[in-house]
Amino acid sequence: MTRLPSLYISHGSPMTALQPGLVGVRLAELAAQLPRPRAIVMASAHWLTRQPVVGAHPQPPTIHDFGGFPQALFDLQYPAPGDPALAEEVAQRLVAAGLPTGVDPTRGLDHGAWVPLRLLYPQADIPVVPLALQPLQGPAHQFALGRALAPLREQGVLLVGSGSITHNLHDFRDYQRGGEAPYVRPFIEWVEQRLQANDSAALLDYRRQAPYAERAHPTDEHFQPLHFALGAAGGEVLGAQRIDAGIDAGMLAMDIYRFDGEAA
Repeated sequence: MTRLPSLYISHGSPMTALQPGLVGVRLAELAAQLPRPRAIVMASAHWLTRQPVVGAHPQPPTIHDFGGFPQALFDLQYPAPGDPALAEEVAQRLVAAGLPTGVDPTRGLDHGAWVPLRLLYPQADIPVVPLALQPLQGPAHQFALGRALAPLREQGVLLVGSGSITHNLHDFRDYQRGGEAPYVRPFIEWVEQRLQANDSAALLDYRRQAPYAERAHPTDEHFQPLHFALGAAGGEVLGAQRIDAGIDAGMLAMDIYRFDGEAA
């Protein structure tokens, strides 16, 4: 079976589901390039727990975890099947790596999962297993989660971290009508440079080393899915491919990264 890459996707606002813009184009192009996965493990910035938890619902419900948006957004569903057997395997691999993990048979797909998946695989016919992140445990922990699951890429499983390469909603009102936050491009350029240099140590230490880290990410949860995807790349990020999907509302950079590193 062809080895799949791991991915980091910037999912943007929930409205991306109705107004996909450039990221919709880029995700459709990416899906056309990839071998069809047998299943997807999705680590979203919108499922956060104290310890790892895997979703094992056989038919994960679509979670509309937002408010103040048009009814058309709440009417959308993403009825992809789950994969309880794969969920159990994910949990076992994490436990074997020294990461005690629970299984939640009721968990659905939050908008950090179903919004980008709807653009990648609109037919919702590929099983999806959600995985919680633990941002309080730091970037190295998310990297370890991905590293433990990297061998699944050899088995046709697509490992995806979903967040946003910059995410400071405090700035939304200042830039939604035009302009661009001054920290966005220096931050995303630093990330790309560190990835091209295979400098995972700097990326794990981004809070201290990246320019404008506090402005780009007042909290960690939308950047740490990148660390999950890095770990899922097998610790080898040479050849990381940045897919530019623009900047929404002047402060949400929509970069996508594809990592084709060794899986084991």
